[in-house]
Amino acid sequence: MMTPGGTAASEGKFNWADAGGALAAMLVALPSALAFGVAMYAPLGPGYAGAGALAGVLGAVAIGLIAPSLGGAPRIISAPCAPAAAVMGALCAGLIAAGGTPAQVIASLALVGLFSGALQALYGAVGGGRLIKYIPYPVVTGYMSGVGLLIILKQIVPFLGLQKDADPFVGLLLPSTWQWPAITVAVVTMTVGVLAPRITRRVPAAIMGLGAGVVTHFLAGIFQPQLLAMHNNPFVIGAISTSPAAIWHGVTGNLAGLRGLTMPELRELVGPALTLSVLLSIDTLKTCVVTDTVVRSRHDSNRELRGQGIANIASALLGGMPGAGTMGATMVSLASGGVTRMAGVLAGGFALVTALVLGPAIGRIPLAALAGILMVVGSRMIDRATVKLALRRSTMLDFAVVLSVAGTALVTDLVTAAGVGIALSMLLFIREQMKSNVIRRKATGLEISSKQQRLPRERAVLAERGGETLVVELQGSLFFGTTDQLFSEIEADLLVCKRLIMDMRRVTSVDFTAVHMLEQVAERMTERGGAMVFSHLPASLPTGRDLLGYFKQLGLAHRTGTGRVFETLHDALEWAENSILEEAGIKRLYYGEMLDLAEIDFMREMDEMSLADLRVVFKELRVEAGKQIFSRKGHGSELFLIRRGEVRVVLPLKSTHRAHHLAVFGPGDFFGEVAFLNRTPRTADAIALKDTDLYVISRAAFDEIVGRNPVVGTAFYQRLATVEALRLRDTDRELRRLQDS
Repeated sequence: MMTPGGTAASEGKFNWADAGGALAAMLVALPSALAFGVAMYAPLGPGYAGAGALAGVLGAVAIGLIAPSLGGAPRIISAPCAPAAAVMGALCAGLIAAGGTPAQVIASLALVGLFSGALQALYGAVGGGRLIKYIPYPVVTGYMSGVGLLIILKQIVPFLGLQKDADPFVGLLLPSTWQWPAITVAVVTMTVGVLAPRITRRVPAAIMGLGAGVVTHFLAGIFQPQLLAMHNNPFVIGAISTSPAAIWHGVTGNLAGLRGLTMPELRELVGPALTLSVLLSIDTLKTCVVTDTVVRSRHDSNRELRGQGIANIASALLGGMPGAGTMGATMVSLASGGVTRMAGVLAGGFALVTALVLGPAIGRIPLAALAGILMVVGSRMIDRATVKLALRRSTMLDFAVVLSVAGTALVTDLVTAAGVGIALSMLLFIREQMKSNVIRRKATGLEISSKQQRLPRERAVLAERGGETLVVELQGSLFFGTTDQLFSEIEADLLVCKRLIMDMRRVTSVDFTAVHMLEQVAERMTERGGAMVFSHLPASLPTGRDLLGYFKQLGLAHRTGTGRVFETLHDALEWAENSILEEAGIKRLYYGEMLDLAEIDFMREMDEMSLADLRVVFKELRVEAGKQIFSRKGHGSELFLIRRGEVRVVLPLKSTHRAHHLAVFGPGDFFGEVAFLNRTPRTADAIALKDTDLYVISRAAFDEIVGRNPVVGTAFYQRLATVEALRLRDTDRELRRLQDS
């Protein structure tokens, strides 16, 4: 049974399925680790091939044992990897070119591995596992493709059997320098490695390819006996010892080499260490994501980075090369039955046993066979599918990013390529933000209104001048890349609107450039005698910034006039509507006025006799602020007319335990008509916002009056039908707006 985190119920216990998966994974990872180690030390010359192979073996053991024990992705198999070989090989070549001694170079490589492991552990400690996942895919694939091409180029020399210092490009053009035994071994290794999965999957392709290459090399040795020599043979790894004494000698040698490094030299290692740490982290997390998809689990990316970092630190201290979670070995382990983190630990243990038992035999492996393995690995790192990006106009920029990063890695170095990748990541982000529309919706006062219910004469004015109000609902990031787009989209509207409401509910970030642009808009509105206000400013943006405080610091938010901030869009719309009514000279009914029945707008056209009859049955009711007048599903058939105060009607929502704000009714208006008309339970809650005075008439009392005076009923229902029609239109408009949102 699986737990939510993806660990098995038998976590930490031995089972034969894990052992089978671990053995298969080791058979995949160890040959590659040997090849990567040799490639890392290749610039030092053939005499250091054995030391490189030992570094690969030690890396496979240390990383294999520690990373799965401490990591957050139990099924991942960790071992030396191609990105580590590319970065460390390029660094080794650069240090040799700068005049470094082999001892200093080896110590520097160990120090870079140590630094990169420490950085990985730091990424995990500060939660960087999530951030690394957000590096754009074109940058990652460009980087990985560049690493693959570098690996292929660096294997041209051993592939062709050229001299150590030979230029690979020159060597390609001089067939006379080629060593055909090496070429034959490499070609056989590659061919078998590629075709092996089509024949059988029981034996890992890397093992079959390596075995075929070794056999081919020994067959060639029948005709050229010098190929079978162990010493001074540039075609094989050479003598190698995996004894504890040899390992300890390497550790002490590294420590001695570190003492010879100067501070400027140490500073030069920071860039490669940073590059390597990011590459290894990306490689690991990519493997984790793919594994999660296969086994339907979830990994802890931060814990995995911490585990990988500690493992790489241990590997560096032992003289091993860095590594990461490897896709090939992990998939083979899963296919062979590996189900817990014990499979990864056992894979490291099997690598240790193999190194101790077969250590001397490792030295007889031909370098051309390892070159063939790395050629296959490098070719598989190149994402050939990205060529399709160049065929579509919408993805041409993404292809240019892939090409730029890969080309930079080839022409200069991986550190520079990392810088190019980071810069292009920023450009890609800015491009996507600029393409996204920061205006979610625009609406005039004719299309959207406040929750405040208006009397007919007020509605007429608002219908005539509602177009003077513009609501702009913003979304996403307001920053230097989107401010011009925002200004361009509202520039024409600024010439006709007098009240501009900026709704900020869905805004995620605001920078100084955006604030400056909003100030310009506010100034334009003020020059024309209008005003720009804000509504629904987020209490805290995802960045943690207090937007209201930020606006106040920069002088954009004011208590009155332009820059005024309203808590909700309803409040801002109510302000705009009140401004229009005030300019039109419509007298507003304020809280302090107590209206007589004849002054209620609903009753204005009633004749004196009808009003006299109704006065008898209308009762007076006073409700304190905050008190409920009626509740949803409550019984009652009264109609309420407001003499003074305000009433809010809300609809309780079961799913969120909140209430949807339906409307606000003020002096001169009425509510409760649904239950009054059909005598059904109430459909919403009515709450007094202020101390409120009401006229109340029950349906039974009304029916009694109508029975005596049918004219009263006719006039009453006619007025009721007119107002209800207007309210239904408002409801239709809000439903349409909600559907469009």
